[in-house]
Amino acid sequence: MRYLPCACGLSSWGVLWLLLTLLPGSMLGLAELRVRVRLGDGQVTEESLEADSEQDSVTLEFRKADGTLITLLADFKQEVKIFRVLILGELERGQSQIQALCFITRLHRNEIIPSDSMAKLRQNPRTVRQAEELRGLEQLSMDVAVNFSRGLQLSQHLHNICSEAREAIYTRQEDVKAWLEKGLDASMFELLPSPVDIPDFQRCRLCTDLWKPCLCPYSLSVEWYPCMLKYCKNRDATGKMSSYKCGIRSCQKAYSFDFYVPEKQLCLWDEET
Repeated sequence: MRYLPCACGLSSWGVLWLLLTLLPGSMLGLAELRVRVRLGDGQVTEESLEADSEQDSVTLEFRKADGTLITLLADFKQEVKIFRVLILGELERGQSQIQALCFITRLHRNEIIPSDSMAKLRQNPRTVRQAEELRGLEQLSMDVAVNFSRGLQLSQHLHNICSEAREAIYTRQEDVKAWLEKGLDASMFELLPSPVDIPDFQRCRLCTDLWKPCLCPYSLSVEWYPCMLKYCKNRDATGKMSSYKCGIRSCQKAYSFDFYVPEKQLCLWDEET
């Protein structure tokens, strides 16, 4: 008879993890999880999380109250993180139906749990989750444009996830430096104009001319995602202690991106109210 480790004191995620670690490998691979999440204002939204163990990637997606679709893709193979933002355009003001943005940064350790671990998670559809850890706001100056046609060097997922944002794919000089040191081709990057290059360059909310370039901000918050694995200790028959995965820790993190736009018309959400 096979005995299971004691689940005493584990959270619902911990007990669920304990059961899922016994699943055969054929049941893992590509897995999707839908999680109900409570927002800061008390409202409840739904997040979709997809783990692809073969591609070694995790995708998180949710829709904001204004209809904007946010997608976060973590590419563990190439250590890249991609944010895609699909904003409903203001047709009466001459915008297209959807405005797309892509922000790309390096993926660091302990930002999100590995894809094979994510694939094992399951969720009670009635449970509403709140993050255990608030990781605060990260300010990012996206001062480099990425060439869409050459972007596969950065991530094999870029052509799929950023296809609507061909002319609006941004990254940072500090990330570019790290990628160049790894041997990536510098020709896929183009330094964007800086404030010193353009007379009267200012933030878009202060710009009165819809056709002038300006500095555009975009903020988003991922209210709930599995950021770390939890480990429990177990003592075997000989008294030797060992550790095993027994659950997850969830986090909330906010991001604020600043980036150059050639005209304020592309940053109407930053108007003064």
